[in-house]
Amino acid sequence: MLSALLTPKSIRDQHKGIATILAFALLPLSGFATDIYIPSLPAMAASLGVSNNQVQFTLTLFLISYGVTQLFIGSLLDSFGRYKIGLYSLLLFALASVVIANTTNLYLIYLMRIVHGITVGGIVVAKRAFFVDMFSGDKLKNYLSLFSIIWSTGPIIAPFVGGYFQVAFGWKSNFYFLAIFALILAVLEIIYSGESLQHFADFTIKKVTDVYTAMLKTTSFTLGIVMLGLAYSMVMIYNMTGPFIIEHNLHLSPVVAGYSSLVLGFAWMVGGFIGKATINRPFFNRIAVNIALQVAFALLMLLSTRYINNLYTLILFAFLIHVAAGFTFNNFFTYCLSKFPKNAGIASGLTGGINYVIVSVLSYGIVSIFPAKDEMNLGSSYLILILLSVGIMVFLKVKNALSNAIG
Repeated sequence: MLSALLTPKSIRDQHKGIATILAFALLPLSGFATDIYIPSLPAMAASLGVSNNQVQFTLTLFLISYGVTQLFIGSLLDSFGRYKIGLYSLLLFALASVVIANTTNLYLIYLMRIVHGITVGGIVVAKRAFFVDMFSGDKLKNYLSLFSIIWSTGPIIAPFVGGYFQVAFGWKSNFYFLAIFALILAVLEIIYSGESLQHFADFTIKKVTDVYTAMLKTTSFTLGIVMLGLAYSMVMIYNMTGPFIIEHNLHLSPVVAGYSSLVLGFAWMVGGFIGKATINRPFFNRIAVNIALQVAFALLMLLSTRYINNLYTLILFAFLIHVAAGFTFNNFFTYCLSKFPKNAGIASGLTGGINYVIVSVLSYGIVSIFPAKDEMNLGSSYLILILLSVGIMVFLKVKNALSNAIG
């Protein structure tokens, strides 16, 4: 086992299927690393003797380090391989989780959450690139279309698992669970997985910079990432405002807010399944129909607030809009990751990292303009994001038509 940590190894043909399953199993790790201890935040604050804001900052540190890591880790993965970086990251993630569970020093926890963000960034980007390395054509397209579906299991399952651990064992058990989960997958990786990269790129600053520049100059790629950001911002804006609307405006309990989040998490997954089922339909046509439906749902949501304002209308329209957002995300994620198969690590990292930056800026900015007040503000936030999506799709459609005409 030690030799597997020190020397690279190829994936055996008979283990290719298991290695693929392991890659899928690691994709939701970012969701688990953030959502599993959300039910424990109040208990964690009380146990450490700190404020709620100080504990909530552990989430912020993870998100920032996770997003920034994705921007730069791709070049390392394309030059030094996926396997070792992913495996070492799993082991460091497990160690950081154990440290968090065994300290009362808040600043050490902050440091370990940064380590969590960096290591999860390396793991997730490596596993996305794994699929581009190992598969091609329709099979690759099929696997890429599963990414958003598999990822969505983390935010759906993690809070319920974390709530159970909190009630039964306390907040530290969440981090022990993360450590055990990572160690089990690390052992399975050593036994069944291996290096998937076939052609290692030279790691020179100029070459890496040239690759980044070429990708960012590809308009369809960069605008595709913007579409990802717009789609996921709809989810993030609900996460930031929905519980306040339900508890303060509608005067319902946090339990109701929790179940509402579960329903909308399921909506994202449904959108991903629809995206996968329609993957062979013309790309621009299916996206155009989807966004047209989103516009209609958002307008109906705003119109309905004039006559009725309750939980059912809020969740109904949010559910429909989130299904469409999940559809958009699924299609554009496949679109972006399949653009540069020779530099899959960098493409995966840029896609995830820039998406996180866009989501952070957009969600914070729009919530500042339309605060967590009522269904009208939420509907207005949705409509802004959808109209921005319309503008980008019109631009891409025109650009594609001009390229075909010239070609």
